[in-house]
Amino acid sequence: MTKTEMGRFNISPDEDSSSYSSNSNDFTYSYPTKQAAMKKSHYVDMDPENQNFLLESNLGKKKYETDFHPGTTSFGMSVFNLSNAIVGSGILGLSYAMANTGIALFVILLTFVSIFSLYSVHLLLKTANEGGSLLYEQLGHKAFGLAGKLAASGSITMQNIGAMSSYLFIVKYELPLVIQALMSIEDNKGEWYLNGDYLVLLVSLVLILPLSLLRNLGYLGYTSGFSLLCMVFFLIVVMCKKFQISCPLEAALLNETLNSTVMHLTSTLTSSPETSFNLTNDDTCQPRYFIFNSQTVYAVPILTFSFVCHPAILPIYEELKGRSRRRMMNVSKISFFAMFLMYLLAAIFGYLTFYGHVEPELLHTYSAVLGADIILLIVRLAVLMAVTLTVPVVIFPIRSSLIQLLCPAKDFSWWRHSFITVSILGFTNLLVIFVPTIRDIFGFIGASAAAMLIFILPSAFYIKLVKKESMKSVQKIGAVFFLLSGFVVMIGSMTLIVLDWIHNASSDGH
Repeated sequence: MTKTEMGRFNISPDEDSSSYSSNSNDFTYSYPTKQAAMKKSHYVDMDPENQNFLLESNLGKKKYETDFHPGTTSFGMSVFNLSNAIVGSGILGLSYAMANTGIALFVILLTFVSIFSLYSVHLLLKTANEGGSLLYEQLGHKAFGLAGKLAASGSITMQNIGAMSSYLFIVKYELPLVIQALMSIEDNKGEWYLNGDYLVLLVSLVLILPLSLLRNLGYLGYTSGFSLLCMVFFLIVVMCKKFQISCPLEAALLNETLNSTVMHLTSTLTSSPETSFNLTNDDTCQPRYFIFNSQTVYAVPILTFSFVCHPAILPIYEELKGRSRRRMMNVSKISFFAMFLMYLLAAIFGYLTFYGHVEPELLHTYSAVLGADIILLIVRLAVLMAVTLTVPVVIFPIRSSLIQLLCPAKDFSWWRHSFITVSILGFTNLLVIFVPTIRDIFGFIGASAAAMLIFILPSAFYIKLVKKESMKSVQKIGAVFFLLSGFVVMIGSMTLIVLDWIHNASSDGH
């Protein structure tokens, strides 16, 4: 489970204790009664700023009914939960980003994106304390009414759809290679069971749809730890393979594999001079530190996509034992630093293995050189299992959000439940089939929804809801600049990405 599913909510009221539970994340949110809320002895270790946390109504209740309960999750487990919320499929595209920025520029961008993401967590926590809500959408409603709620809900939904698409892209890329290796098929002659588009549809119908139709997906929360372990295993393999694959790459083997498994998936990339596999280049094995080409524009969106975890911040904050904003910031600092190192190692070892030949999805690049490698096959199977079980979890918050927006007062209907589920899954399948590469998903979602969740919404909510600081204070001025930088990142990245799409389309004659 990754950043997108950590922020989903399966909220069901408990009549006796006024509790709310999130089955997908193994979090339980209990909003105690008046007597429990009066017991200030639970909160003696909090800093003064948190003493009045959640005094406003966030679910239409009176003040004393919305005081929060003591957290039960340890500091270490909170670090694990947040780290798992950060890491995701975006790690597979980081080597591609480095190949199109250079090592030095990539490190600079990675550092700034991680620092900005951490700063936005700081803004979000202060806003939650002042605004009295632990729901991202509710903060939007308190700040800007229905427009704010729609902005928050829409951004989270887009991020979840992007995550679903990236997971299904992994199925599209990797499952044909797994089948080919297990059946000992040397050449792909166009069999339907080696076609990624057909396999995505088959997996969606046979595995993902039945799981997505269930009303309670709590048991799938256990894929959280498994997904993180898969990514750690993937990183270890990437680091080891760097010392097994020599450079320059074997041209005959690479070209043969490209013709059979890769070319039809990356035709829009290999047609451009910057990403073509030029094995006769003298500096093909020389690392470059600053690179600017038509694909460099995708670097920042890929990085922002990789660091989005903000819908998960408030649930983890609520469950933190000995809760305080300072303690939660320490959790965030450790988690972000750990993921910074993990991302940097994955990117640099992947890049130094293939240099300019890295594909948008790193794991798929290894098939061009290693073929049916047993360790690589194990990694593929683990990643495929993890992402397949994660897709139903990601569908849940999208469906819940749509139901709350369209028909919040109506009773549960299996017909409505099934129709929305099939529509979401069908739309995502269409994206995966017709969008050329996973790079476009990383780029578009990273430039739009991820920029909203990291830069724009936390700063906008902070400026609106934190009343005790004047607009002339350093904190508010910093938030204003952060807001403006978010608009610059989003508009600039989207413009350049669209221009690149137009250029590639005209170059291909489409």
